[in-house]
Amino acid sequence: MEYQQLGDNMAAVMEEVCLLWIRSEFYCKPCRMVVLLQEVCNLFLQMSRKFLCGEEVMRCLVSDPGPVLDDVRLVIRTLQTLKEAYSQTRIQLEEEQSCWDFPSHLVFFHLDNFLLHMHSIQEVFSVSVQLYRLDQAVLSGVGGRMWSDVVQGVYQDFLCHVTVLSNFTCDPTDPDDQSFQQQLAQFQAQVSDLERRLVSVLSRAFEDCCSVSSAAKLVKMFGFILDRPLIQDQLRPHLLRLVEMVLEELDQTERLFQSQREKLDTFSRFLPTAAARHCWSHRLRLRAEDTLTHFTAVHNLYQDSGVAQQVLQRFQQIMDVLQDFGDGVRSAWSSQLDSDCGFILDQPLLQHNQQGMLGVNCSHKLEAVLRQLRYVSRETDVELHLHAARLYTCIDDVTQSYLSLSHTMSCYGQAVSEALEEEIPLIQNQLQELNRTLSDLQRTTWSCEGVLQLVEQQRHRVMIFHATVSEARANMDAMTGILQGWAELQLLQRSADSLLEGGATEQSCRRIRDEGQELLRLTQVNRRLYAAEDSSESWITYLDHIDDKVQDGLFQLLLRSLHFLSDNMNPESCSAVFLAVSLQLQETGSVFEPSVEGGLSDLLKSVISDIYTAASLPPRISVSRHGNYQESLQQNPDLSALEQEVMRRLGQVREEAELLKARLDRYSFLWLSSRAAVMKEFLKYSRQLGPEELEAEGAPPTLKDFHREIESLGRRRTDVTQLDEVVVLHSWLQVDLRPFRDSLLSVLQDWRHMYTQYLLGAVSNSLKQVTQRGEDEDSSSSSRFPLTETILLLEAAGVELPEHLAAQLQC
Repeated sequence: MEYQQLGDNMAAVMEEVCLLWIRSEFYCKPCRMVVLLQEVCNLFLQMSRKFLCGEEVMRCLVSDPGPVLDDVRLVIRTLQTLKEAYSQTRIQLEEEQSCWDFPSHLVFFHLDNFLLHMHSIQEVFSVSVQLYRLDQAVLSGVGGRMWSDVVQGVYQDFLCHVTVLSNFTCDPTDPDDQSFQQQLAQFQAQVSDLERRLVSVLSRAFEDCCSVSSAAKLVKMFGFILDRPLIQDQLRPHLLRLVEMVLEELDQTERLFQSQREKLDTFSRFLPTAAARHCWSHRLRLRAEDTLTHFTAVHNLYQDSGVAQQVLQRFQQIMDVLQDFGDGVRSAWSSQLDSDCGFILDQPLLQHNQQGMLGVNCSHKLEAVLRQLRYVSRETDVELHLHAARLYTCIDDVTQSYLSLSHTMSCYGQAVSEALEEEIPLIQNQLQELNRTLSDLQRTTWSCEGVLQLVEQQRHRVMIFHATVSEARANMDAMTGILQGWAELQLLQRSADSLLEGGATEQSCRRIRDEGQELLRLTQVNRRLYAAEDSSESWITYLDHIDDKVQDGLFQLLLRSLHFLSDNMNPESCSAVFLAVSLQLQETGSVFEPSVEGGLSDLLKSVISDIYTAASLPPRISVSRHGNYQESLQQNPDLSALEQEVMRRLGQVREEAELLKARLDRYSFLWLSSRAAVMKEFLKYSRQLGPEELEAEGAPPTLKDFHREIESLGRRRTDVTQLDEVVVLHSWLQVDLRPFRDSLLSVLQDWRHMYTQYLLGAVSNSLKQVTQRGEDEDSSSSSRFPLTETILLLEAAGVELPEHLAAQLQC
């Protein structure tokens, strides 16, 4: 057999031995039977030592002592079973007057020594299994961290001791091995020292416990070692104090009950009063029961029947008081609940409230009653009287009916209370029909048969009406959203630093046109929902209401766009250039391009016209009003005032532009005068070019006159070059002066070129005469101007002599 099977067959072994004693002529003598029984014991001792694997036993102390401990316990139980079977056999033989008169210790001398040794090994493994659990022990409280570290120190010391014992090399199952006996004695002394250290830690931990629950947690955490005699004896005073804490906790529960039993605010506001009082007393009972449970965990450690009796009596006293209170609450609750249920059963389902609206009758009281009945369904000790039992039997139908009816009347109230003034005539007939059908519910009570079916029928009609009205109002909300979007629409926008020449954007116009068609479609959908006739007065009034909203939306769009123009033409608020022109020099004089007189005015009028044209894009909603929205809005005084403000600011900037042009017209003599005529007059009379020209006649010009005239043109060129490239008028109109400046510089260059070319011609004539005569004196006398001074003047003016003249001059 396997060793685990031996214990169940010990009786059979002893039965065979008994038969030998009775029947055998050899074994019927006591001395021979003692020897036989000793051999049987030796056999089982040999099997036990083989089962425990001898030298391998102690090595498991540091790895996994649990299975070895189970094996040692099995060996002890098996050998104890052998001794018990022997005792039973000996008693049986005494009854049959064939007893064994030899002493038992002769038989079990070696077996008892082995058992004693096994108990020592069992104690080693048992305490090892217990102390291994210290590795997971964590104490809470103020000094919990410190005491947990001390416990870990005890655990580490234990590991050192158990490691030494596990290294024992001889067979520990041999009870005659004195060296192992010494090792066991030393280990037990070390364990006793560790236990004293643990007692010190646990004593402080118990002192820190402020409640029974925390003490119970401590007992639960260290219960695996608290049953050891040394630890239990040392901790007995602390355990006695915990018993006092148990009694104090029970007293506190009773005091809480006595002080709060008549205060309504003590109980939950989310439950009916009776249910809350019942729940409160139940929680107190659970509190007392938890206290008793904690006491049981503590009391089991030292078994003091007197203290246990005292605690149980105190617990029973409190439970009796709470039971009496709960019985009173349940009795009063049953009576009141029955009265409330009787009242509800006689009430009609619907009734008009103080505002005249139709709603569920006594809804709050009905909810409270249903909530109490639901609570009662979980509390089997609450008795239901006649009316309460009747309502309880149909609680699901009543609850479903109430929820359905509440939702129905909420939808009905929403459809009625949120109706527009223009909408009421359209739904008046449907409302009258609904009121006639709902009057049946005003005559029906909760005690009537078929309430749920009747409620569902009326609910279906109301929900159809509510869905129709809700869809129509959703369409109205969609239309309102479209019109609000128009108010935020950018009809005009900038391109770089100026207004788009195209006026209103095509994208915005397309959106207005498409959404206008959507508005018309939604109104036709609502006509079908309301089942209205096209020619009915109520429908025409409804369309006029939508038409007013559309016109207001377009008004906001136009107002925003005109404000865009006005704000961008306001010198005090505009932040960037809005429009741009350039000043150009033409044959007729300086002109603006585009013209500030006609061009800008035409552009702004075109933009304003585009703005108003956007109001003509959506189709007219009203069938009683003529013309499109543009015609109506063009007469709006607010829009007209903004339009006039735009044109007024254009007039202001036009005046400023003309002043700028007038300041630049001081150079007009340059492009208005004939250069040929001026040159002719200059050569004849030395007259100066410009507005300061003298009327008196003079002599022909000298070289100094030419020099003065060229210098005057140079100064004017410098002045023109220093003109601003761009001038901003009124902070919004940009005037580009570069075309004018470049053209004027070209005119100045032509004038200068005229004088320098004349001097070059004079130099060329002088050189020709020099070549022909070869005499310097004659050449100088034949020319009006000295040749050398003329050349120096041309060089000072930056004019280079042509190559042929330079070659002649070199010669």
